[in-house]
Amino acid sequence: MFSLEGKTALVTGASGGIGSSIAYALARQGARLALSGSNGGKLRTFREQLIEEVGGDHVEVTCNLSDTTQVEELVPATIDTLGKIDILVNNAGITRDNLAMRMKDEDWDEVIRINLEAAFRLMRAAARPMMKARHGRIVSITSVVGTTGNPGQMNYAAAKAGLTGMSKSLAQELASRGVTVNCVAPGFIRTAMTGELPDAQKEALNARIPMGRMGEGEDIGAAVAYLASDEASYVTGQTLHVNGGMAMLG
Repeated sequence: MFSLEGKTALVTGASGGIGSSIAYALARQGARLALSGSNGGKLRTFREQLIEEVGGDHVEVTCNLSDTTQVEELVPATIDTLGKIDILVNNAGITRDNLAMRMKDEDWDEVIRINLEAAFRLMRAAARPMMKARHGRIVSITSVVGTTGNPGQMNYAAAKAGLTGMSKSLAQELASRGVTVNCVAPGFIRTAMTGELPDAQKEALNARIPMGRMGEGEDIGAAVAYLASDEASYVTGQTLHVNGGMAMLG
């Protein structure tokens, strides 16, 4: 079940905390991956680690998502190296948090450019070959704050909410061609970044979650693997919330 044997996948932000978990989940199900990120050295190290632990013939494709030219070249580069693209996972993202009155224009612009505009360009580029193949899976990693909002994250919440709206629109455009478009919305996930938070802050965060703990990257990876599989062929335009019950959304 959920086998991805013979499938190829492009994962952005692949060497990060959640991105690496997604890459592991897809690779373990048999997918061949194009691992993308902006740090070539970190990406290369992760690819070697993935091949050593899981196996497979994965490739790395360095891309700075703030550079429009590089973004436009990413899907063609993936097809050149893997031969096709079956799965696109828009995972990469940045934060530039601040209260609205203190937020600089450049902090708004950069978050929208990387978290939303780059995802749009990649979805647009992947749509054509997927439609031609009459099969494809596009999964974007959003966030619980794209639905609930969060103080100090006006730019980030706007980008994540925008991803959800874009995905619903594209899902309607591509459904008749066998291409599904969905989102996974993580809540608080345990990563290196959250690991640096003071214990008191971690306890306060956990108190907001009915399960009493943060999620793991593997929880997000499993959700993406499902949506990328043939078993999810009748699921499109949806957001799968993975947040331990912190926000119980319909």
